Amino acid sequence: MFTIEHEFDSTLITLVDDGGAPLQEDVVLNAFAECVTVEQYDARLDSVQKITLSMAQVRDLAAAMNLPEGSYTLTPSRQD
Repeated sequence: MFTIEHEFDSTLITLVDDGGAPLQEDVVLNAFAECVTVEQYDARLDSVQKITLSMAQVRDLAAAMNLPEGSYTLTPSRQD
């Protein structure tokens, strides 16, 4: 299950683990114009862990989801 909310300057996506036990904490993605942050609560540390991805990293991650094992470099598409 997931939710999508549109904030003033970003889109907030929350991924809820509704699979089999053991369940993981919710993952919150906050998409801004210049970056995407990914946050998840870590019960061991009692804090929220956060990473920030550039838009280029997000693009590469999206492409990687559908590619076989290997090393790749994406080239910018030409705008005619």
